[in-house]
Amino acid sequence: MSATTISRLSIAACLACCVASGVAQAQNVLGFDDMSCAAWAGSKDDPDQRAAYVVWVRGFLSGHNYALPKQQVSTISSGTIENHINRYCASNPSGRFSDGAMRLSDQFSGRNQPIRK
Repeated sequence: MSATTISRLSIAACLACCVASGVAQAQNVLGFDDMSCAAWAGSKDDPDQRAAYVVWVRGFLSGHNYALPKQQVSTISSGTIENHINRYCASNPSGRFSDGAMRLSDQFSGRNQPIRK
């Protein structure tokens, strides 16, 4: 996956989060066709796909920071993101890794309360 594609995915994820955060209705999280934890787990042996997923999470966190400037997620490593999503998906195998990204934003923004859908 090229750097341009990854950059475009990051921007799309950031914009999706920004748009979704301003709406009181159910969140429409834009991302990959398959955002399941099974897809995340399946990307373990595909470094390009895993990197794209991690970049998407980074974009999501950037969108969180844009939408909530008083509850910033500070600098976070790709390894920390990957470990957190791995743990989330191990606990929620039928879940979506985008929900794991939401929990990550809760934890690292100091808010520690779930995002309300």
